[in-house]
Amino acid sequence: MKINYLYIIKSLGSILALETFFLLVAAFVAFVYGGDDVVPLLISAGIMSGAGVILFLIGRKANEYQAGRREGMLTVALTWIVLSCFGMLPYLIGGYINNVTDAFFETISGYTTTGATIINDLDSMPKGILFWRSLTQWQGGMGVIVFTVALLPMFGGGVSHLYDSETTGFSHERFRPRVTQVAKRLSGIYLAFTAIITFLLWLGPMDLFDAANHAMSSVSTGGFSTKNDSVAFWNSAYIEYVLIFSMCVGSLKLALIYFAFKGNFKRLRNDEETRWFLLYILFFIVVTVAWLFYKNYDSSTDNVEETIRRAAFQVVSLASTTGLTVVDYVAWGQFFWLIAVVLMLVCGCGGSTSGGIKMGRAMIVVKNMMNEFRKQTHPAAVLPVRVNGRAITQDTIHRVNVFVLVYLLIIVFSWAILLMHGLSFDEALGTAMTAISNVGPSLGLFESGNVYDIPASAKWYVSFLMLTGRLELFTVITLLIPGFWRR
Repeated sequence: MKINYLYIIKSLGSILALETFFLLVAAFVAFVYGGDDVVPLLISAGIMSGAGVILFLIGRKANEYQAGRREGMLTVALTWIVLSCFGMLPYLIGGYINNVTDAFFETISGYTTTGATIINDLDSMPKGILFWRSLTQWQGGMGVIVFTVALLPMFGGGVSHLYDSETTGFSHERFRPRVTQVAKRLSGIYLAFTAIITFLLWLGPMDLFDAANHAMSSVSTGGFSTKNDSVAFWNSAYIEYVLIFSMCVGSLKLALIYFAFKGNFKRLRNDEETRWFLLYILFFIVVTVAWLFYKNYDSSTDNVEETIRRAAFQVVSLASTTGLTVVDYVAWGQFFWLIAVVLMLVCGCGGSTSGGIKMGRAMIVVKNMMNEFRKQTHPAAVLPVRVNGRAITQDTIHRVNVFVLVYLLIIVFSWAILLMHGLSFDEALGTAMTAISNVGPSLGLFESGNVYDIPASAKWYVSFLMLTGRLELFTVITLLIPGFWRR
């Protein structure tokens, strides 16, 4: 069957029209703070809304019930690219970023919740632009399509494929009969949790503006900050504990958080992936703390609590793919670099705002591996892989194994590409992993997540990696296969 291009065009038009609202919110923030970024944001909103209306009118006669998996994958991939192209306009029009490469990189880093940046001096940026950066990653954490489906339920029969193409994890839990109902409830709980974290941060040394930005950054596990020194700027134990909590919750399944908010904590407590992930974090916190005390790497403080807190913050920040920092963790030595690499690989739970392989997939790989060892001594035994007490099909296990293999191959290939661009051995590895896992911080000179100095061609490749990682490989890679375009 031919690809329903009119459906794709109409969907893109609807999404651009909705995105205009967020640009107007950023313009309002700029107006409140009296910044010079009001006009660039308003001009960008006008251009985006105009493009949205034109695309919607072109596709208005689309048959919404003749849209399948191909239309879903193509719409989702194009949505993130098109939004990044229009979303970079405020940076360019206002002159805050002076070239397309850097402006596109900054925007797609926000939408994919990677949090890597090319801006060297955040402290000099106007409030509206900083708020726009935070809004891009906040939307990307939940999912641009999910937001749009919740607010503009007009995608017809293709909405299920759109949802599946954007949602993370090896399975997509639906606790309501219709996707639009699921999207509305998840968006509502996402907004409510963001408001709660904003209030909690505001109670500390942060003002309302910084509190709102860091709430969006931590809930979405994005990592953009409003300060050059990131969270270290406030040097506040209270702020760090609130953000640790927020990053942890952001890396859990949104559907389970929804039920927890409704008072049903049992589903969250009994979820096997959640338990594995929390134990995973706890294990690496203990190992990191032991390493810091053993080598006395955190010699800037004699406070035991502060050392433990710093270790916990950086472990949770990496494992949740947020990327906020309170200390130069590269100075903790190469053993922690190894820990950081592991944390960049297996991050968060399926259905969360985190990137990476996801704990659910890692859990299936480990369980399947243990079963293979048992079969060496009991070859006739039937040993199914179970998650939450239910047997996983062989097809699911196969897809998980292929995903992990492709993930690792992309990292190795990207590592080589970045080495050819002149990055050092550790910088190339760290950048490849942080991009595909949407983490933000890297290793070496890019530990802070600032990649201003890498070549322009490398930035375009890293942008592709960030998009591929956020949409979990197959949505993007499948579009590059010739068979996708055949009838």
